[in-house]
Amino acid sequence: MFQQTRRRLALWYTVVTAILLLIFASGFYLYVRATLIERVDDTLHHVVEVVRRSLVIEPTLPISDPFQPASPQHYAVNLDASFRSNAVVGEEDRIEMEWFSPSGTLLWSTLSEPLMVPIHVLLDGETIKVRPDYVLRQLTDRVEYHGDILGYLRVSHPWFEVAKPTRELVVDLAAGISLMIVFVGAAGWFLSGLAIEPIQESYQYLRQFTADASHELRNPLALIQTTVQVALSDPEMSPVEQRQQFEVVERLTRRLGNLVNDLLFLARQDSGMILPSRQPCPLDALLMEVVEEQTPAAAAKQIRLQLDLGGGDATIPNLAEPFTLQGDYDQLARLFTNLVSNGLQHTPEGGQVDIKLESISRYGEPHLQVLVKDTGTGIPEAAIPHVFERFYRVDPARPRTAQRIDASADTGIESVKIAPSPNSGTGLGLAIAKAICEAHQGSIYIESQVSQGTTFRVILPQKWALGATTPGTHHLVA
Repeated sequence: MFQQTRRRLALWYTVVTAILLLIFASGFYLYVRATLIERVDDTLHHVVEVVRRSLVIEPTLPISDPFQPASPQHYAVNLDASFRSNAVVGEEDRIEMEWFSPSGTLLWSTLSEPLMVPIHVLLDGETIKVRPDYVLRQLTDRVEYHGDILGYLRVSHPWFEVAKPTRELVVDLAAGISLMIVFVGAAGWFLSGLAIEPIQESYQYLRQFTADASHELRNPLALIQTTVQVALSDPEMSPVEQRQQFEVVERLTRRLGNLVNDLLFLARQDSGMILPSRQPCPLDALLMEVVEEQTPAAAAKQIRLQLDLGGGDATIPNLAEPFTLQGDYDQLARLFTNLVSNGLQHTPEGGQVDIKLESISRYGEPHLQVLVKDTGTGIPEAAIPHVFERFYRVDPARPRTAQRIDASADTGIESVKIAPSPNSGTGLGLAIAKAICEAHQGSIYIESQVSQGTTFRVILPQKWALGATTPGTHHLVA
């Protein structure tokens, strides 16, 4: 599919470029041809002016008749004096001249053979095809003096002065356009590959995302269906067993609802439907609430959960509320809840999760930095660039436990009881954290080492900059 699209893009690049080149070449050819014709016409006009100034005009002798009244004076051209030695103009090798009487009779010519072309008096030149291999550009001028038509002067210029350069130009343009089309075709293939590459990556990512989402949705639905079938197939099930089955359905339904809500949040965040509000948000109070909410989960695993409201950068001016920033309280609470719960999830019993809040200066602007450090299993170096991908888990095994109980003797359908596990998750927590951080124009960093724990460092500006770009995510391996 992508190769076909790439071929189409390259073909369209080539076709559009070829059309543009043909339009340019046609315009350039017509411009050059018109310029050459204009130069030839200027030469013809110049020759006519020179000949007109060199004509020797003499009065004709009147007829003496005493019985007739005196006739007006008339004039004529002295051909011998005007066109001696056929050297009126110094361009005899290119210019041919003909002199006609007022009645149109050829009286003098530089041509070896007279042209059988009628006289056309035109202000501009015209192209005359004498023979298939002999074409001239001609200009005919009527010469008058004191009201008398002395004759007609016709000058001719060989057409090869226009035909030869334009023919060579056509060959050069054709060769240049052909080479350019080949080059554009190759460049179009290369550029279309560059254009298709991010689309192909996005398509592959979408396919993977769809497959993962389908898997995450299908599993709880299948378990719900199995649990309900087991309950329906055993009419003698005790109330205690029925309650257990309903508890399983309730847990699966809640997990399914959380997954759908996470997917909807990410979809709306990507489309820009959810924009974080800009209001004063005390980050210290927010982190205290997050720690308070996560304390029971930490106590269940005997993990020490500690919050440190540290100092700040001495270069930052003292503020009335040093840990307050402009942001969305609910989204930021979700961001740090996901990070803290992720630390608890991957920290073994007896471990420790530390949260530290401090003010720093970055790019000359006040920022707040939150460190979430755990003593868990850590993240392999190869997995660090992927931890913010949706549905990505470092451990490919599904983090859920199951134990089987006695099967129904009548139906043969096993009753599956899903044991609640603190490690259960959908793989969307860190993706949501990253999206919220970027929506607040912040940055999130990862420092991790296997068997030594992981540190998430979140840096948020205390004031939003209009038109600022999202800094993105940075991965650092300790």
